[in-house]
Amino acid sequence: MLGMDVCELGGQILELLWLTVCYKDIIADKEVEKFIHEEDETDLNYQPPAQKSLEEIQNLDKDDESLKKYKQTLLGAGRVVADLSVPNIQVTRLTLVCDQALGPITINLSGDLEALKKQHFTMKEGVEYRVKIHFKVNREIVSGLRYVHLTYRKGVRVDKAVYMVGSYAPREEEHAFLTPVEEAPRGVLIRGAYHIKSFFTDDDKTNHLSWEWNLQIKKDWDE
Repeated sequence: MLGMDVCELGGQILELLWLTVCYKDIIADKEVEKFIHEEDETDLNYQPPAQKSLEEIQNLDKDDESLKKYKQTLLGAGRVVADLSVPNIQVTRLTLVCDQALGPITINLSGDLEALKKQHFTMKEGVEYRVKIHFKVNREIVSGLRYVHLTYRKGVRVDKAVYMVGSYAPREEEHAFLTPVEEAPRGVLIRGAYHIKSFFTDDDKTNHLSWEWNLQIKKDWDE
């Protein structure tokens, strides 16, 4: 009887472990959905302005020459890509801007995002850095762009960052957004591998792009 009880207990423990892993995966998926589809706590009282098309804005007071020139300065030449199969927002790359880095740390976001999950980028502990995101707006003005990233270590979320990028009009050249200066964490316990889930969204809760990447915090660049 004792042998049977031990086997049954072992089976129950394995089942509980399996359920725990599944539960963590479900919670992680729901957490990601939360940041894509729900407003951040700080935005509970924020009401985004009514969206107008580029054509509507250009036709407002079109007989006012001074206003027409002002809008042309703000909006540029107007639509850049008429092809509706091309997304209005195209996020092209992310760069970790750090003067102390041995070379550019750039992530290509126009390629294979699945392959990106397997790549590891290195950052020295304690250095100052900024995140720079390049993106294109092709047809219509987009308002309330934001960059969100969730940082995980060994499956546990350790940080959340939400950056308000702003509103942009279409143009041929890429737009670029640069985050404020931050300092990489330091210390023996901090060093190691981090998994990051990134999202580029807007006021309409549209997920323009999401991607995952890995960052190694090390004692030195070439360690």
